Amino acid sequence: MKGYLRNDGRKGIRNITLVVYLVECAHHVASRIARAFDDDVHLIGFSGCAPNNYAEHIMHRLCTHPNVGGVLLVSLGCENFQRNRLQADIRQSGRPCELIVIQEVGGTRSAIQRGIDAVLNIRKDRCCTMETEFTWKDLVIGTVCGGSDATSGFTANPSVGSTFDYLVSQGSTCIFEEPGELVGCEHMLRERGRTPLVGQQLFDCILKADRYYKKMGHDSFSAGNAVGGLTTIEEKSLGSYCKNGSQPIEALIYPGDLPNMPGLYMMDVVPDGEARWGFPNINDNAEIMEMIACGCHTILYTTGRGSVAGSAISPVIKVCANPVTFSNMEDDMDINAGRIITEGASLQDIRQEILACIERTASGIPTKSECLGHQEYSLGYKSFCAISSQ
Repeated sequence: MKGYLRNDGRKGIRNITLVVYLVECAHHVASRIARAFDDDVHLIGFSGCAPNNYAEHIMHRLCTHPNVGGVLLVSLGCENFQRNRLQADIRQSGRPCELIVIQEVGGTRSAIQRGIDAVLNIRKDRCCTMETEFTWKDLVIGTVCGGSDATSGFTANPSVGSTFDYLVSQGSTCIFEEPGELVGCEHMLRERGRTPLVGQQLFDCILKADRYYKKMGHDSFSAGNAVGGLTTIEEKSLGSYCKNGSQPIEALIYPGDLPNMPGLYMMDVVPDGEARWGFPNINDNAEIMEMIACGCHTILYTTGRGSVAGSAISPVIKVCANPVTFSNMEDDMDINAGRIITEGASLQDIRQEILACIERTASGIPTKSECLGHQEYSLGYKSFCAISSQ
């Protein structure tokens, strides 16, 4: 596997350029700039005008992610986002970073042309990044599930759990999340905490998610889950629980936290405090971006019903639980875990396929979602006590 060495010692498996809009009013200009280039230029952004510590923290982490080689920031000019501070932080990380302020350069046409010229210059500097060897010990990998059905809990999800167990044993860093889909599993999570304190934090995280979901008047059980054969949130939770394997859980982290040692981590995505601004589980891509902000090089995405979501910055590897879905959506799926049903394949067989796919991805071979041009992203408002205090 090959990687790109960054100034902070971390290694990336991609060397992309980001075009980042800092308020919704700059979205169109940023989009036109990004569309002028190939798939190695990705568009992300924050739509809000009001300030939010969480959003600025996540954007900082995304722009200095090891898969990112350079950044163009696109500002309208009157939003609250701290654009100059963000640019300084990105440049301090050793990455080229340019800033376009639409109100200061003459409007849409001028900003688009200046942005295209800036990206051309950034890509030249980005190409000077040193390539290096990439090993399992360098890998940070996350997992999510979407479009779960009755097959998810005994094909794709435990296969990913087995993969996580292997990766942790090899010195990788693995991250799981979705506390709203682990309701009922809090006792098992508590028992797996590396320390009693971590165990209690995991337990409390699930209880917070349950309270928040009830306050918002919904849960994570969808009509599609029911059509796919799932019957209760508890059944769905047990299937989701399988994705994280059986290793001790080192710590509970927040979006944008960078784990300081290898091992297994749970990410809390449900905002602290009363239900306001933030909204848990608004979509899978919001949670994928939060894991990427924690340093994930790639994401294992399990699905039974089928999903076409990919992501900006870090490749998504689709692990399909249902063999019928795989046959129907093969262009979008990387791994057919449904072979456990149709061919009697073992969890270890599927694990080996997943590991081989990770190796290919880390060596530069695009995943199915990358081949199709998927670069989804989502970043909104949330509030976390730990982030607000930074």
